[in-house]
Amino acid sequence: MACSAERKPHALPLLTYLLLWWWTTCVHGEATRNSLKPGDTLNATEGAKLCSEKGNYCMYFVGSTFDDPNEANLYIYAQKNVWAVWVANRDQTVDIDSAVLSLNHSGVLKIASQHAEIILYSPPQAINNTVATLLDTGNFVLQQLHPNGSAIGVLWESFDFPTDTLLPGMRLGVNHKTGGKWSLVSWLSKELPTPGPFRLEWEHKTKQLNIKKGEKLYWAAGENQLKHILGKAYHHIVFVSNENEAYITLRSSDEELTEWTLLSTGQLMNRNGGDVARADLCYGYNTDGGCQKWEDLPSCRNSGDAFELKQGYANFDFDTKKDEANSSYGINDCQAICWSTCNCVGFTHLYNNETGCTFLWNSTKGTNIASEGEKFYMMVKSNHHKSTQKWIWAIVAIGATILIICLCLLCGRVLRKRKYALEELKAKKMGIENDDLEASNTSSCPEKLEVFLKDEHDKVFSYASIVEATNDFSSENKLGQGGFGPVYKGILPTMQEVAVKKLSKSSRQGLLEFKNELTVISKLQHTNLVQLLGYCIHEDERILIYEYMPNKSLDFILFDWTKNQLLDWNKRFSIIEGIAQGLLYLHKYSRHRIIHRDLKASNILLDENMNPKISDFGIAKMFTQQDSESNTTRIVGTYGYMSPEYAMEGVFSTKSDVYSFGVLLFEIVSGKRNNSFYTDERQLNLVGHTWELWKEGEVLKLVDPSLNDSFSEEEVLRCVHAGLLCVEENADDRPSISNILSMLTNKSKVTTVPKKPAYYVRTKVLGEETSTRDFGLDSTHENSLYVSST
Repeated sequence: MACSAERKPHALPLLTYLLLWWWTTCVHGEATRNSLKPGDTLNATEGAKLCSEKGNYCMYFVGSTFDDPNEANLYIYAQKNVWAVWVANRDQTVDIDSAVLSLNHSGVLKIASQHAEIILYSPPQAINNTVATLLDTGNFVLQQLHPNGSAIGVLWESFDFPTDTLLPGMRLGVNHKTGGKWSLVSWLSKELPTPGPFRLEWEHKTKQLNIKKGEKLYWAAGENQLKHILGKAYHHIVFVSNENEAYITLRSSDEELTEWTLLSTGQLMNRNGGDVARADLCYGYNTDGGCQKWEDLPSCRNSGDAFELKQGYANFDFDTKKDEANSSYGINDCQAICWSTCNCVGFTHLYNNETGCTFLWNSTKGTNIASEGEKFYMMVKSNHHKSTQKWIWAIVAIGATILIICLCLLCGRVLRKRKYALEELKAKKMGIENDDLEASNTSSCPEKLEVFLKDEHDKVFSYASIVEATNDFSSENKLGQGGFGPVYKGILPTMQEVAVKKLSKSSRQGLLEFKNELTVISKLQHTNLVQLLGYCIHEDERILIYEYMPNKSLDFILFDWTKNQLLDWNKRFSIIEGIAQGLLYLHKYSRHRIIHRDLKASNILLDENMNPKISDFGIAKMFTQQDSESNTTRIVGTYGYMSPEYAMEGVFSTKSDVYSFGVLLFEIVSGKRNNSFYTDERQLNLVGHTWELWKEGEVLKLVDPSLNDSFSEEEVLRCVHAGLLCVEENADDRPSISNILSMLTNKSKVTTVPKKPAYYVRTKVLGEETSTRDFGLDSTHENSLYVSST
């Protein structure tokens, strides 16, 4: 008993020590851990958190306050101001009673609940030794580790998927390798992280920060404007541009952590204080503070009219209040509706989660505003236009009179100059319809030629600006050599990259095609046509300036076995569809019907996302929409792509381009040139080879082997079927480009049976010769025809 009595006093301290040890290592350690190892979970019901090492950021599940208390999102919060900086599952909520973030032993990082599973990262194959860590930068990263614990590399990171907040180290821009973009998207409302209406983007080509709502540009600022807006805070922005990526990011600072957040109203705020952009104050009529003008004012609104947030109460009679119960509307949607509705004088949100709309209409009772009550955005009319309306009309009348007089004088002078220039041009045989190529190469009277061309295209570049852009046409900037002349890469003072096409003084096509290109392409605007930015005439120099295509031309990649793997089947099919869309615009939807006459792989340029753009309109012909066919004694084009009626008889129509498209279609599917099948024993060209495979039921043998059987058999069969209809000998038997596009994109069965094509075997046509009229590369492999009648 004595021994027992002496041991009792020591039992309580020992038990207390064990409880403290358990609390410190288990409970407290669980709450403050910063990583998930394979097999670890983060449960919503336990209120568990992942917090970065210094405690700057914490990740945990939060339930919806208003919508549904049983739904939850996984957030990363900045602990300094308790501000949500990232949402893992903004597109889909999870059940809070069963929500769990887990990292399994195969390297899969996911959020799961009873009714939803959201994969944040799933490796191509199972991997071992991974860890997911919340860093003190706010970045949640999944890394693979060496056995010794050192990092092999980052597999996934939350910074690659920004939501509405830009933290130091996050990127805003474009990944050139993947074509993906980093941008901020606002919440739908203050309470709902669902993607909202506004998007913040960095446009690297123009070096401009943009805020868009849908495709409408609300606010924009270049570097100089940002300097003015941000002042000293501008130094927190870092600009990065290289061959892999182009973006801006915020500089990290121990003293001051800069954060940008795009609000659901369109306001871009700096969490340290102040605003970066007030797109919420852009009404479409004002251009101050970076706002963009996009539309005329509604008839009932005036410049200066705006909504102001007021707190008060209104007479909520039946005729003064209207609810819009659409829960996908945020506060900015309500503003847009009220702005365009003349009898709307104010609005607020309908639901507690700040979605839906309540509108206030004009009322004979008026609207009372008091110091207490609900918050409304009320229309405040501008009084400025009323007091100045009379003298504005007087100024407008006087100005209009002066303007009319000036325009009359100017028109008379221009018409006289144009008449004189046309007479001189005609006398010197420099007209577009002149078939004498040698005469068209004259370099005299450049100032009169420029007067003539200004009627067709008003964007004239100075020769000095072109010399500076191309570094005096340096060999390092040379992209290639075409039949027209050399092509150089240039960078304009606006930092826009361009392709500069310089007329060779010995070019056979010469001034004729220079003028034709300007006449035709300046009238065209389509996403699948290359954009002509302008031209330059200096003494005997003739220069065209185009948008720059970083991936050069289709033949540069398609026919190179080291590069054609960049074109998987989906990209090839997309290129085929894009070319067809461009031709459809030329043949049907442009103001004038355009026949290209030289459609081939080297005249299809590829932008940074491998989207196709038809180029080189030097020998194109323009008709009214009522005309569809013509003939010529001057046959120009590329052997192998030319339709038989054009090569033999000089007759061309939209069906000539259809024939060329069919040949091009076979080349894209096979990865081979049309003339690549010629041998001494085998006289078939690619068209003939395709026809033989079609007859034998072996069409899939045509497919480029580099695709490694990774293609859609159904789409390949459609392409080949459509292509064989395109290359039929009789032009009337060929489908229109709109019918071809329908064949390619429709899932219905194509029933028309193709006939034996033209040029089934190799044939000699009027004198073959080599031409290099291509944009940005050497294409001396192609045989081009350039024949005049004697």
